[in-house]
Amino acid sequence: MSTPDVRAFEAQVIGAFGRSLRLRDLAGEVFAARPFGRRLDVVCGDRVRGEWDPVHGEAHVLEVLPRTTALYRSNARGGSETVVANLTLLAVVIAPRPEPDWFVMDRYLAAASSAGLAACVVLNKSDLGVESALRTELEAYVAAGYAEVTCSARGAQDLDALRAALARETAAFVGQSGVGKSSLVHALVPDASIATGELDREDEGRHTTTSSLLYDLPGGGQLIDSPGVRDFAPAIDRLEPGSLGFPEIDRLSTRCRFHDCQHLREPHCAVQDAAASGALHPRRYESYRRLRRLYVDLRTAQGPKHRP
Repeated sequence: MSTPDVRAFEAQVIGAFGRSLRLRDLAGEVFAARPFGRRLDVVCGDRVRGEWDPVHGEAHVLEVLPRTTALYRSNARGGSETVVANLTLLAVVIAPRPEPDWFVMDRYLAAASSAGLAACVVLNKSDLGVESALRTELEAYVAAGYAEVTCSARGAQDLDALRAALARETAAFVGQSGVGKSSLVHALVPDASIATGELDREDEGRHTTTSSLLYDLPGGGQLIDSPGVRDFAPAIDRLEPGSLGFPEIDRLSTRCRFHDCQHLREPHCAVQDAAASGALHPRRYESYRRLRRLYVDLRTAQGPKHRP
């Protein structure tokens, strides 16, 4: 009896849940697959090569092709884990309800900036109203250099600006649970089959997305919807060590007295001076301080072999 021929493939990962993958090959065929070997790191957005197992009828991913960009997070030991790959835009989604966790948002933006990845702030559920305190916070991000898009998944006419921002991009939605990321995907990609959920009694939201899924946008481009989070720590080994990915701090740091200033207690620090005068948004500066402390804690968790 002859042995069935091994068939090779090249594909894009359009869905990832643990070690279960959903791929689309160059001919447009969609099929399930698994990484071959425990050490292969495969995430949504990756381009991969693999082979069909002719005996068991399974597709195995053997190689991840070089990534152009990636979003990384830290685990509890300070190690780096890939979240999604080959993006051109990270869209951090917030809403008036649940109340935004600005510190989580800042960490996503810091990870994007440090990776050289464009990022924007998406305010969903604008139909709930935008209070002055929320508007003040958003203005701080615009001043830092981030684009802001205001929209509502409930009104198709309110999505034109978001569609324009995502056009021809490979973007990912990230953010807290309950802000309506999956509802936005459903509005942008009507054929997408996504579960959406109502906020729970504590307004924290339910995790309605259990895997990262990639969709083709009708107007061109691709969009990855990722699970909602209650916390996020950027991978410390990939953070820009001076500013930790805060663009306004990076600009101010050129006027600090010391080249290696960490902008905490050092004398003649332009960042501290700007925060004290209000030229730098005080809460953004506090967010930087918290991330700097986390940076030190995760360096310690890595152990002495990984310390600079």
